Amino acid sequence: MALILLIAGVIWFAGPKFGISKRLVTALLIVLFVAVLFFQATLPVGNPLKDATGGSLQNWLVLAGVAALVWAYRFGLGKLREKSEPIKNTPKTGTFSPAELDRYARHIVLREVGGPGQKKLKSAKVLVIGAGGLGAPALQYLAAAGVGTIGVIDDDVVENSNLQRQVIHTDARIGMPKAFSAEIAIKAQNPFVEVKPYNRRLTSDIARDLFAEYDLILDGTDNFETRHLVNATCVALGLPLISAAITQWEGQISLYHPAGGAPCYACVFPEIPAGDLAPSCAEAGVVGALPGVVGAMMAGEAIKWITGAGAPLAGRLVLYDALYGENREIKVTRRADCAACGSAHK
Repeated sequence: MALILLIAGVIWFAGPKFGISKRLVTALLIVLFVAVLFFQATLPVGNPLKDATGGSLQNWLVLAGVAALVWAYRFGLGKLREKSEPIKNTPKTGTFSPAELDRYARHIVLREVGGPGQKKLKSAKVLVIGAGGLGAPALQYLAAAGVGTIGVIDDDVVENSNLQRQVIHTDARIGMPKAFSAEIAIKAQNPFVEVKPYNRRLTSDIARDLFAEYDLILDGTDNFETRHLVNATCVALGLPLISAAITQWEGQISLYHPAGGAPCYACVFPEIPAGDLAPSCAEAGVVGALPGVVGAMMAGEAIKWITGAGAPLAGRLVLYDALYGENREIKVTRRADCAACGSAHK
């Protein structure tokens, strides 16, 4: 029996050192044990091979029973540990893995953010309307900041002409729906965040149910009809809205939140202008870096709102002129006769 146990020990300990897999090592041990049982059960007493392999079938059966009990104990213990220990790199809500703590270290050392603020970012749910010029940098910086759940809705596909400014997309993803292209980029940038892509157009029949799943809305669309739909839905649900717009060399951004005392988008822009008075970027052109600046401002406002840092752009409309490097700020207030949030619509 000692010889067989020695052989088994060599297989168990030396096998992995020679690159033999654990599964193959186990299989070799099983073959060895079955061979020993066969010799013990079939060979007559006094046979040299029977004596060399233990000489008694009962001894091997007792050893097998002990081994089975040890295996069952270790297996059960492993299952209990699986249930009690968190999965690596997927910590519970509000807790961080070592990799996350290192990733967000520059946030955590900020007095205005710190650990509590980073936990708020991890728990936050932000929906971005549009994965174009403004949505691209906003999505990237929200993901980099560690916003836990990021939704993006867009019904367009990536085109070659987008790549001059929509930096979340790549040449290899031309023809792919923008929502899915953005998802790929976000997950590559930060695997710790959850991305929810919606490859469809935002319409009134889905807006309310979709927005209700989120804490904050960012609107980076390029048409007034969608902006007013987004605003009306946010007003109805009491959600804060960060809305921005760009054209040529100029951009604007504000935070609209009537439930918090700030005006809504319709208070500032009550009418949808004629098409020739508000041409799109495709018609009027836009410098490629402009949406990067304004989109990053949107993400910055979102981080401030979620963490409670600083003063949000509620009641303030910031205008940015990239051509001359100028910023202007206009105070905006609620209007009692606003079609979306006025007293007649409470």
